Amino acid sequence: MRRGLAIGNWKMNVDRSSAMVLVNAIVAKIPEINADLVICPPYLYIPEISEKIANTSIICGAQNVAAHSTGAYTGEISAAMLKEFDCKYAIVGHSERRQFYADTNLAVAERFCQAISGGIIPILSTSETLEERENGTAFDVIAEQINTVIDKAGIESFMNAVISYEPLWAIGTGKTATDQQAQDVHYFIRQLIASKSQKVADKIQILYGGSVKPENAQKLLAMPDIDGVLVGGASLNADSFLKIYSSFQK
Repeated sequence: MRRGLAIGNWKMNVDRSSAMVLVNAIVAKIPEINADLVICPPYLYIPEISEKIANTSIICGAQNVAAHSTGAYTGEISAAMLKEFDCKYAIVGHSERRQFYADTNLAVAERFCQAISGGIIPILSTSETLEERENGTAFDVIAEQINTVIDKAGIESFMNAVISYEPLWAIGTGKTATDQQAQDVHYFIRQLIASKSQKVADKIQILYGGSVKPENAQKLLAMPDIDGVLVGGASLNADSFLKIYSSFQK
């Protein structure tokens, strides 16, 4: 059975003070659950956050990782740098990176490879627009996003990776894919992976993201191919985030 995983992506929604308040509240209230809890603060706060959670079950992650190991790449943060601060995960290919910062499928694949080589677990984010869903190309888009990474990194690299599915039309909009819509895509992703390696497909955690809230988390997590959640806005409130995390108990 695959272990549950809840990831909080704080994006650029905290300053140093609010980040410390938030992590302290999570540390103080985290229940003992047989699932993993990861928080992804802005880069600047990773060192302090990592110290705060050092003796807890909470895991630190990053919102991105450089596509290169070292060199003249102004503004980038490498996997080795993240590793120095006990960062264990990094999101690659989030829809906002693809949409606003021109991260192509190939660029995402390069970030994925750098995470793997640096000992960081990449969270490969996949998504589709509302137009792509409505015109029937959503699965083709998602398959291309994943296959580009497989072609670059090899299927075995996914033994140490996570995949997330976040429909672009459901991120920050209050709209959520129905339980069955989400399950259909997760099933498709797992079958795509299985066509390359059944062993990897059986192991890999596939997460749903897109307006995940305490009210819908339990039903989403009841789906057979949804192993966890990637949480945006609701992760900025300790009570909401931990209610979502507690859904693994039910």
